[in-house]
Parts: sequence; structure tokens; C-alpha cells
Amino acid sequence: MKRKVLSAVAALLVAGSSLNAAVYATVDGKDVTTDDINVLLRSIPGAKFETLPKESQKRIIDQAIERKLLTKQAKKEGIQKDKEYKEALEKIKDDLALEVWMKRKYEKINVSDKELKDFYNKNSDKFVQPAVVKARHILVKTEQEAKQIIKELSNAKGNLADKFIELAKTKSTGPSGKNGGDLGWFNAKQMVKEFSDAAFALKKGEFTKTPVKTQFGYHVIFVEDKKNKEKVGFDKVKERILGSIKMEKFRDTVSKKAKELRSKAKIEYK
Repeated sequence: MKRKVLSAVAALLVAGSSLNAAVYATVDGKDVTTDDINVLLRSIPGAKFETLPKESQKRIIDQAIERKLLTKQAKKEGIQKDKEYKEALEKIKDDLALEVWMKRKYEKINVSDKELKDFYNKNSDKFVQPAVVKARHILVKTEQEAKQIIKELSNAKGNLADKFIELAKTKSTGPSGKNGGDLGWFNAKQMVKEFSDAAFALKKGEFTKTPVKTQFGYHVIFVEDKKNKEKVGFDKVKERILGSIKMEKFRDTVSKKAKELRSKAKIEYK
């Protein structure tokens, strides 16, 4: 229990309390703000309140309201005078002092523009966007069916993309069929090898002239667009690099301080 409480408090400390926190509701005159919502979001890794469905947002706001009411009731019943409460509070204080101290150390770490650019240049391989294609496909069970679709596409008049979408919707057995076979953008590693090899061999606006066999069946692939491999610009990854270097410096700072304190402390293993 102590660890859960501490984790929630520490997370708020690291994130910082917003001076312009949004207000989602009021409970007996007390605002339910972004900070209250963030406490509940700790149990949903990676979740962002603004991207959640409306019903989920409402449920979280209701939970925050209940926490306000229950906390008020706990104080009304004098929980602060409870022996267990006081003991738990004393244990948390030491951990909380460490968390706040570490937050202050992290905030004081500086990273120069030169460090950022040097890291970017020395680790250029980490900032490469692989080649990608934007494609559609039609999946069928037999090679004969795939050949028949290829024949229809080859004889198609007018817009080839429109014809492909029409056939995908009516003939594809894959889940993307209802969306005209749309697979969006993907790199070579995101598809099975046979599929990727065929897709990346095509030029923009081309489709496979022979069926592509995979473990799922036979595919006819149409490439709508392609992007070559490229290095991501410094400005797009600057913040990511800053976070990485700052965290590494922070860890080094804390590690060095811990070693220094150990060298001066009297430590006895029991």
C-alpha cells in the first residue's frame, strides 16, 4: 500500500502540478482537476485523458469525484489521528524526501545544444526512417482466383485505384477488404517476407502481375505510394535526445553521490 501511494505522489512530483490545470467538476466547492485525473491514470500505462473515449473520460471523472468524497469522509472521521495512519505517514516521509530531492537534481541538469547535435551526429543510424510503402491488397484462397483478379485489373479502363478498391470490397477475404484492401503505410519488417518483397518491388501505381502466396493465402498487391529511407531531421528528434542525455546525466549524478556517501558511511551487513 505504501509503495502504491508513494508511486502516485512521486509521479505527480515528476510531472509537476499544472498552474493552469483544467477543471472537470466540483465537489462541495472543491475542484476536480487534471492532477486528480492523473492520479487515476497511473493504472493505465500510456493513457492520455484527452484521447480516451468520452464514456471512459466520464468514468474517470466520476472516480475522481468519489475519491474527493471518500477523502473528505475519512478526514471527517478523524483518520489523521489513527495510529496506523501516523506510522504510515512517517514511513512515507523519508521516501518522499528522496523523491523530491531527485526531482530537484533532475531539474538542475543542463544539456547544451552542442551536446545534442554531437549525439545526433554520432548516432545517425538511430535516426533513420526506413523505406515505407502505402499499399492495398486483395486476399483470396486460391491462385486461380488471384489470377482472375489480376486479369480484371489488367483489362480495367479508367482509374486503376478505383477498380482495385471495388474488387477488394467484393472479393477480398481479408479484414481490410471492407476498406478497399487499405493497409496504410508499412515498412518491410511489418509484413511477412513474401508480401514485403513483392510490395517493395513495385513502383508507385503498379500492382502485382502474378499472385503472391503467403501463409494467409494468395494476394494481389497495389502500391499507392512509396517513400525512400531517410534520416530524420535534428529538429524532429531534439526533444527525444534531450530526454535521453538528461536522464543519463541524472543517473550518473545520483550514482556518484551514492558512492561518495557510501565511502563515508559506517555500513554493517547483518
